[in-house]
Amino acid sequence: MLPHVMDVLSPLPGETVVDCTLGRAGHAVELLRCVGPTGRLIGIDCDGESIAAARDRLAQAGANFTIRHSNFAALGQIVGELAPAGADIVLADLGMSSMQVDDSDRGFSYVRDGPLDMRMDRSRGRTAAQVLATIPAADLAAAIAEFGDEPHAERIAAALVDARNQHPITRTSELIAVIGRALDVAVTRETGWQLQPHRGRWRSHPAARTFQALRMLVNRELASLQELLRVLPQCLRPGGRAAIISFHSGEDRLVKAAFQDGLNKRAYEAVGQEPVRASEAEKLANPRARSAKLRWAKRPLREAR
Repeated sequence: MLPHVMDVLSPLPGETVVDCTLGRAGHAVELLRCVGPTGRLIGIDCDGESIAAARDRLAQAGANFTIRHSNFAALGQIVGELAPAGADIVLADLGMSSMQVDDSDRGFSYVRDGPLDMRMDRSRGRTAAQVLATIPAADLAAAIAEFGDEPHAERIAAALVDARNQHPITRTSELIAVIGRALDVAVTRETGWQLQPHRGRWRSHPAARTFQALRMLVNRELASLQELLRVLPQCLRPGGRAAIISFHSGEDRLVKAAFQDGLNKRAYEAVGQEPVRASEAEKLANPRARSAKLRWAKRPLREAR
C-alpha cells in the first residue's frame, strides 16, 4: 500500500510526520525522505523489539527523527510534547507486521508452532495463553464473533473451554488443534497458507479468524483505535492529512464513522468516501494486503466559524 499512502498524504519538504505504527520503518523511511532535512518524523510503536531496526533504517534516510516506545492511543500526549503546533501528516497502519507474524516466538502465526503470546508489547500485559486460561466462555465467544467475524464462535469457544479444563493451552499448535476439532476439519501445515485465488475468492486458514480475535482482545486494539480517532483532529495542523490502513471490518467501520463525523462537524474538510484497496498485483505479491483498506481525511486550512 506504500504508493497509495504516498499519494493520499503527499508529504512535502519541511513537514512534520507522525507514523503511529513505526514497525521496521517501511513507510517511515519514504516519508522521512520526502520531508527532507528541514522536516521531521516522529515514530510510535508499542513493539519495542522493532524499534532498534527502525532506528537504523531511519538513520540512513535522514537525521531528524524521534521514536517513542508507546501505544498510538497516546498520540495526543506525544504530539503535545514533541510537536505542540501539530503534525502535518499522521499515518497508522493497523494490525501486525510481517516480521511479527514470521517470528514463531511471538505466537501470532497459525502455521508455525510457538508459545501462545500474541502481545504486541512483550514487556507488559497478559499473554493469549493467560487470557484463554480464565476468560468466561460467553465472553470468549463474543470476542471471537466480534473481532474475528467467526460464524462458529460459540462452538470454538466451548471447545477451547473444554480443552483448557483438561490441559492448559500454551502453544499455537495446541490452539489450532482445538479449533480444528471444533470445526471438524483436518488442520495441517499445508492448510495454513491457502492464500491463492480459488474460484474468485481467497481461502484462508480455518484458525485465522480466531487468531485474529485473540490478538485483538489481548492488545485491546479497538479501544486503542477509538482513542486515536478521538484525538486525531486536534493533533493535525491546519491542512494536515491523516491516513489509516485497517485489515478488519470492525476497525474500518470505526475509521469510516470517525472520519464522517469529523467531516460533519467540520473538523475535516475532506475525507475519502471509498476505501483505497490494494491492486490485484499487490495482492498476489503480498497476500496479506488482500483485506487492507486505506481511508484518509484532511483538516481545513482555516478553522470553521
